[in-house]
Parts: sequence; C-alpha cells; structure tokens
Amino acid sequence: MSFARYIARGELARALDDMARGRVTYAPRREGDAVVFRPRAEGEEPLLARATVPPKGVIFPQSERLFAFIREKDPNDPGHTTVRLDSTVDIEPALIFGARPCDARGFHIFDRVYLNGPHRDPYYAARREATVVVTLACTKAGSTCFCHWTGCGPADTTGSDILLTPVGVGNDAGFVAVAVTERGGAVLERANLPEADTARADAAQAVHAATHAALEAQSPAPDLSATPARLLERFPDTGFWRDMSDKCLSCGACTYLCPTCYCFNITDENDGGDGMRGRRLRSWDNCMSSLFTREASGHNPRMGKALRLRNRVGHKFSYYPQLHEGVVSCNGCGRCITGCPVSVDIREMVVRATEANEETPNA
Repeated sequence: MSFARYIARGELARALDDMARGRVTYAPRREGDAVVFRPRAEGEEPLLARATVPPKGVIFPQSERLFAFIREKDPNDPGHTTVRLDSTVDIEPALIFGARPCDARGFHIFDRVYLNGPHRDPYYAARREATVVVTLACTKAGSTCFCHWTGCGPADTTGSDILLTPVGVGNDAGFVAVAVTERGGAVLERANLPEADTARADAAQAVHAATHAALEAQSPAPDLSATPARLLERFPDTGFWRDMSDKCLSCGACTYLCPTCYCFNITDENDGGDGMRGRRLRSWDNCMSSLFTREASGHNPRMGKALRLRNRVGHKFSYYPQLHEGVVSCNGCGRCITGCPVSVDIREMVVRATEANEETPNA
C-alpha cells in the first residue's frame, strides 16, 4: 500500500477531521515549556512542533488497570475464598497525529517485544491495533538528533501508517501524504484529497534528502556494527562505566522521555481496606531507579548508578539487537540528551564503548 495525496496547508484541519472520524485524535499541544500529545478537538488547528514527550503513552499508558478483582467468601465455608476477575478493558479507536518518524519507530521496538515475542501482551496489542499513526517528516535537524545513527531517519516510515512531508512555501505550502499501510490508506482516502503530482512528490523527496544531509553534516553517523560485541567486552570494565556515569543523577528522566523504553511494574490497590476488592495496575518503571532490580531477599545486583547506566546502554545497543536481528532499541530522537538535567549524552557513551579498549578491563 503506497499512494500519495496532497493536503494544502489551509486544508489540514479539515483533512485531519475526516481522517480521524470515529477516533480520538492525539496531537501535539503546548503546555508551559513542554509540547505534549493531548486529545484534539474537531476543527482545532494542529500544532506542528516536535513534541517534548513522545506519544508512546497513547498505546502504552503511563498507568493502566489490567483487571479488577473481587474476593468472595463461601457462605457455607467462611474460611474459603474465591477470587473473581473483571478484565474488561475499554479501548477507544485513536489516531496519533504529528508524531515524528523516530516516535513511530519506537512502536516498532515495542511490537517486537509485546506483539511478536513469546508472550503477546493483549493490552498493548488492542491499543496498537486500534490506533492509526500519522507521522510528520522532519525538515530540520535538532542539535541532539542522531536518528541516522540507529537505522532510523527523518522520513523513516517504520511504525507509521501515513507519512506527511511539508512542501512548498507561502500560498503553495502543503503536505504530501503517503499511505504506508492498508489501514493508513483507508484513513487517508476518507479525506477526499487530490493526488500529489510528480512535482510535489519530488519536492517531498528533496526535503527528505536535505534533512538527512543536514544530519550527516551535523553529526556524521559512525560505524556501529561492532558496538553490540564491544559493549559486551566493556561489560566488566567498571572503571569505564563509573567514568561515564559520574555526573548522572539517576533520576530516570531519560527513560520516561524515551519512545523505546518499555519496562513496567505491577502493583495491586485495594478498594476500601478489607482487601476484598481492588485492582491490578501496570505503571511505567525504569532501569535507572535504584529499586528497579531489588530482589525479594533485599539483594540488589545493580545498586550503583554505573551498573544501571551500563544496563541501559547495553540493552539498547547490545542485548536487544542480539535478540532482534540487529535492530537497535534506540531511535536516536535525542530526548534523553535534551531532557537530562546534567546533559548525559548517550552518543558519547556508545562511541567510546565502541572504540577499541585501551586498557584491560578492571573487573
């Protein structure tokens, strides 16, 4: 499925209304200094700015109820209790508008774990199936962007259903919209848009090429083919990881802003206080938290922040690729760098870890 339509700039809100009919639309909205994805009202002119926070929460909520539980005593045997579960989940059809290609690629990383792994996650699967992702190709390389390092790119379509590319200026400004998937095509057809002519399709390709060239000029992509193996070699080099984590505050902001981080915790909450009814919740968790790996015995194999940072970098650039056909669990969006209060830069860690070891690891 691949065809292109043209959306004049002044027609964007109307076209989006048509495409999102019957769905809750999530689009970027400015809140204070941040740009976040929020439900959009019909007719609302969408903000085209790159969001501070990725839209992963639409499909993988920051906190969600998995099921409710009710304990019931047997009236003939009060010592015997049965548990009844209510796993009804209300999933609304949704459309994400204005995600960037790196954001959509994040869902592809999730898919490999929650859809195609040994344990299919029904909650994620239901929301993923019910959500159309409309991405907006990047026209400017941010100072912390490095998507071209990780197999992604400013016009990557991985994880998207529709890709929009801004073309033209002034009265001729608009978007070339390409249907990437069948459901994206079905949604795009609803907007009753003209075909994108050859000149506009060529203009979109030129935008893609120019942005990619700007990224390369700003930060040439290094050869990371040896990185998975080199990171494993660096694993016992605690001196290296202490050096890399010296200024890290272990606050976990990098993980919450990351479109590819998918760790969670499970907790039970009681309704009332008698423990007879309540709910089981799943909430985001992060490997930079000191309690993330604490075991029931009290032992914590990653008590130090250096060990936690080693795991974070190793997972994205070594463990995950080795399990998933070389796919890196990082999309190079750079939010972990811009959002870090002390500017820890994952690019520096990856490059230095990939370099040939100059010293014998001090395991």
